[in-house]
Amino acid sequence: MVKALKAAGHDVVGLGRTPGGGRHVRELGAGWLAADLLDERALLAAVDGTGLDAVIHAATALRKAPVRYRDMDATNALRTQGTANLLKAARAAGATRFVVETMVPGYGFGDWGDHVITEDDTPYGPTGRNRALEAIIAGMRSKEEQAFAADGIEGVALRYGFLYGEGFGVGGTDAFVTMLNKRRLPVANGGVVPWTDLADAASAAVAALERAPAGAAYNIVDNEAAGVSEYTRYLVKAFGTPRPPKVPLWALRPIPYLHAMLKTTMRVSNAKAARELGWKPAYPTYRDGVTALADHRRRPDPALDLRRRPTSW
Repeated sequence: MVKALKAAGHDVVGLGRTPGGGRHVRELGAGWLAADLLDERALLAAVDGTGLDAVIHAATALRKAPVRYRDMDATNALRTQGTANLLKAARAAGATRFVVETMVPGYGFGDWGDHVITEDDTPYGPTGRNRALEAIIAGMRSKEEQAFAADGIEGVALRYGFLYGEGFGVGGTDAFVTMLNKRRLPVANGGVVPWTDLADAASAAVAALERAPAGAAYNIVDNEAAGVSEYTRYLVKAFGTPRPPKVPLWALRPIPYLHAMLKTTMRVSNAKAARELGWKPAYPTYRDGVTALADHRRRPDPALDLRRRPTSW
């Protein structure tokens, strides 16, 4: 996201909990503020005198993909109380635009069958089927509602698919491949979900920052939903990793959040983002994105780096 914003001509300031946590951000030519999003006083002190125009709220407490409900607790707090605090900080810094990142499972976990989810005909943030899922959905619902309702702020929401792409962080394919190489990633058939390459997610954030009308929400997904097992099998093919052990879906019930995600089937339209923002994925399917990433890993010469090809918006 920092790379995409800088390439579009924006000055960027990152925010994280520790002074040393912004090394990678600073190396990209961005500034860095150190404050905990859940500490209102420290956050307001950090932004004092900064003079920011806009805020992109993509904060997470996750260091790896969540598999248990409790893995989401800290990120749920960032989406609820953290959003409230960040809106106060945005006003104090003079920002008038507030772009929030949520996820398409916020439409509701479960089997949607052949229904194609759009922003205008499918309510976002329905009440969850159990207390744990409701806490996760409520966090995403609260994040959007707070942004849309904030006085003097132009709130915009981006609803990402299952993230993949370059990097070892949450959604990063490198960590996934490492686990496959170590045979620590079992695979189970089940579910069909939309995908979003991290570079496409970043380009959508720039498009929303510059062109989205206030109060708008957009699905930022590629053109083809696919199961996690299909995605994993393609990683094996592209990177030449060992085949992962197969397990039946019921065997994953002891890790309930992963089980709930793998039982989810949803097909999501990106037509609104294309129509209103001029955005479409540079990687139309997960196969395109994974192929480009694997090619870059084999040939890291920047002149051959497919990850640097222009985005479509």
